[in-house]
Amino acid sequence: MTRRRRGAAPAAGAGVVGGDRGAVTAELAVGLVAVAVVLLAVLATGAATITRMACVDAARTGARVAALGESDAEVGAAAHRVLGARGGQVDLRREDGWVTVDVSVPFTGWSGGLQARASATARVEP
Repeated sequence: MTRRRRGAAPAAGAGVVGGDRGAVTAELAVGLVAVAVVLLAVLATGAATITRMACVDAARTGARVAALGESDAEVGAAAHRVLGARGGQVDLRREDGWVTVDVSVPFTGWSGGLQARASATARVEP
């Protein structure tokens, strides 16, 4: 065994067992991919939740406006104002003194045609 002076750099190949060189870089690369995938999933879920909440708000707003006796066009316009740029489809049913508004909006950032749906029912005001 050779002795080296304190503070001197080790000789080439000394102290390297099994060739672990670059292992940290590879582990970091795999770890960063996993973190990126989890972050993407969290962001997509957050976007879907926001879309769902906007859908629920639009359905409730439409039901309130319809309960006040406004026209179908006014109900659709009120629901679309709440939805904003998301677009979506608004359906209205009136039967036996009750009004039901169904709203469906496609999720942003999700493939496969997934949609958020909400429905709200209100009694028509006399």
